[in-house]
Amino acid sequence: MSKHLAIVLAAGKGTRMASDLPKVLVPVCGRPMIDYVIDALRAGGVDQILVVVGYRAELVEEHLAGQPDVQFALQGEQLGTGHAVMMCREQLQEHRGAVLVVTGDSPMCQSSSIRALLDAYDRDQPACIVGTTHTDTPAGLGRIVRDSSGNFLGIVEEKDASPEQRLITEVNMSTYVFDSQKLLEALDRLTTNNAQAEYYITDCPGILKADGEQVSALGVLQPCEALGVNTMDQLAEVEAEMLRMQAPR
Repeated sequence: MSKHLAIVLAAGKGTRMASDLPKVLVPVCGRPMIDYVIDALRAGGVDQILVVVGYRAELVEEHLAGQPDVQFALQGEQLGTGHAVMMCREQLQEHRGAVLVVTGDSPMCQSSSIRALLDAYDRDQPACIVGTTHTDTPAGLGRIVRDSSGNFLGIVEEKDASPEQRLITEVNMSTYVFDSQKLLEALDRLTTNNAQAEYYITDCPGILKADGEQVSALGVLQPCEALGVNTMDQLAEVEAEMLRMQAPR
C-alpha cells in the first residue's frame, strides 16, 4: 500500500490572537496547537508530513526540528490556501497516492477522522474526498453544496455564498484527501476570481468534479472539529472543550 502524505498549512500570522507568534505555535492547554494536529495525523495513519511555513517560518521549523517524518515548504507570499499547496509541487510530483490537506490551526483535529478519510480513499481510490461535518453555527465556514440527490457539487466560501447557501449547515473543515497527481492538475487551473482575490484549495474539488472525476464529501468529522481558533475567545472555547473531552468519565 502506498504511503500517506499530509500537507499542513501553517504559514499564517494569526493577527487576532494577541501574539506575535506564528498562529500554529500559539499554546492551547499548554501546547502549541500544531502539535495536536501532528499527533492526530500520525495516529490516523499518515507516514510523511509536509508543513507549509510562512510568517516567522524559522520558529515553526525550529519547533518541529529533528522529527524524521516532518519536512517543510515555504510560502513566501500569502496568496491563499491553494497557493500554499502550490508550494508543495516538488514533493507532490514525487508522490503517488493519497495526499491529506489540513490546517495547522485546528487543534481539535481527531485521529479517528483522519483514519476514516484515508480508509475511504484506500478503498475507493477517488480523485478527492472532502471531510465535512454539520454545525448549528456555520458562520465563517465554507458550505457544502449538493444536488437534489445528495451528490457533492462543490464548496462555496461564505464571502461568495448566496443568502440561500448561507443557510446550509454542512460545512467544509479544510480537511481533504486528494490523489496526488489529480491534485497537481487541479492546482494548475486555480484562479483568483473570488471575493478575496486568492487561490482557494476549496476550488480544487469542484474543478475535479467538473472533469468527471470521482469526488465525494464525507461527513466523518466530529462536531468538535468545527471549533476554530481565530480569536482569543475561540481559543478559550477550544481549551474548555479539550479539557471536557479529557476529563475522566
